[in-house]
Amino acid sequence: MNLYTAPSTKDRKKTEAEKRPAASPPHEPLYEAQKKIFPKEIKGRFRRFKWLVMLITLGIYYLTPWIRWDRGPFAPDQAVLVDLANRRFYFFMIEIWPQEFFFVAGLLVMAGFGLFLVTSAVGRAWCGYACPQTVWVDLFLAVERFVEGDRNARMKLDASPWSVQKLAKRTVKHAAWLLIAIATGGAWIFYFSDAPSLAFDFVTGHAAFVAYSTVAILTATTYVLGGLMREQVCIYMCPWPRIQGAMLDDNSLVVTYNDWRGELRGKSSKNAAVEERTVGDCVDCNACVAVCPMGIDIRDGQQFECITCALCIDACDNVMDKLGRERGLIAYATLNEYQSNMALATDCGRSSIDPNRVRKSDGSFVDQIRHFDWKILLRLRTLLYMGIWSAVGLALLVALLSRDRLEINVLHDRNPQFVLESDGSIRNGYTVRLLNMIPERRTVFLSLQGLPGAEMKIPEISTDYADRVFAIPLDPDKATPLKVFVTLPKKAIFDPREGFNFVLEDRASGETDVYHANFNTPGASK
Repeated sequence: MNLYTAPSTKDRKKTEAEKRPAASPPHEPLYEAQKKIFPKEIKGRFRRFKWLVMLITLGIYYLTPWIRWDRGPFAPDQAVLVDLANRRFYFFMIEIWPQEFFFVAGLLVMAGFGLFLVTSAVGRAWCGYACPQTVWVDLFLAVERFVEGDRNARMKLDASPWSVQKLAKRTVKHAAWLLIAIATGGAWIFYFSDAPSLAFDFVTGHAAFVAYSTVAILTATTYVLGGLMREQVCIYMCPWPRIQGAMLDDNSLVVTYNDWRGELRGKSSKNAAVEERTVGDCVDCNACVAVCPMGIDIRDGQQFECITCALCIDACDNVMDKLGRERGLIAYATLNEYQSNMALATDCGRSSIDPNRVRKSDGSFVDQIRHFDWKILLRLRTLLYMGIWSAVGLALLVALLSRDRLEINVLHDRNPQFVLESDGSIRNGYTVRLLNMIPERRTVFLSLQGLPGAEMKIPEISTDYADRVFAIPLDPDKATPLKVFVTLPKKAIFDPREGFNFVLEDRASGETDVYHANFNTPGASK
């Protein structure tokens, strides 16, 4: 009996399908595509404050190189100038030499602790108001609204097919962006050379190549980062959102949606009353989402994309005003304040949010509701940051006011360390640099202190004249190098290694600087 039964056509197809490899799942992109954001224009106190900050910061950036400051005939008259050729930094009446770079380092330390202080007190206020990325994005958005219209008009234009009108608007917008970017790069190079002269050379094609390359690079970065990437820079490129948590605590002010008074959301309180439902103040209008330049919903809680620009507060306050309700549904609040009010609204977490727990019968808030108290800003963390910031600033100020404008630097010749002359006297050679750190000519006196019997010669002053004191004219705002030979007679040699001082003195102003030097002898080299 034949026990084998041939498989049916259906079974054969099933077997062949089982042998074939399973289809791989569709490939998912590694990065999420950028979602276009069309922030709506809003009016309010925080928006006005942002306009004010933008006006001040852009005004400082664009106009500062053109401010003049008279320092006399021997120094540049640009108020703020980084003179790389002469290694000077001018800031109004202050002049910083290379060896005084610690002033710049101190300012950077102050900037760091100032950022820590602001963040610990009011969250990412720097990001929301004064960060260059935020300022230029705001400026580019203002141009975009002027050319293409507000949110709905821009969304409609973006979704529409290409036409002559759309092409014209996009061309005008991007041309304006490029002009802003060029002005940004151009303003930067004016900080490193006399602005009027460099502007003329730049336009006529006689500026250095580095000027054109710098403007090109800054133009490209400003246009791309401020016009095209926008919020992507804050989300993916900037490290600050990821490290700011180290500066925040439960008493830091951050933009907060107070769901303890906003939930449950309802479009109409009248319909809710008819249906015997209790609703909160949030009417789910999405105004806060429409104005957010980062495209987030603050009602979802704290998010690292939030730059605390507070435009959502303006939008929500406007809606509350129209509804006749109290402002502050979205507001700057601390975590302690929020948790206390949330505990009140939820009966310490034992039930869902009930707006009746936080309001009286007349609609006002109950007395247990916590509100902002400015005293929370005066806590250990903020006081510590403020103390360090103030201490560094005070130290820099004291150093600035007490610094010398006359300085001497001395380098002993290494080969030979000394010369034994025919009469038995010993001569040492030194390279002396005299720094006149004021933009005025003056005559100073260089003298020997100690090393009795020794005399010095300065070939730049006199080739055959030796003395212990020389009058030396100094050019303004320059370092004057001198070759100085100090000779000790044979009869004056007592110690194989004598020390002495070079004393530099301006008798007119009373400034003095002293440098202790060594005098090498044959006994010292053994």
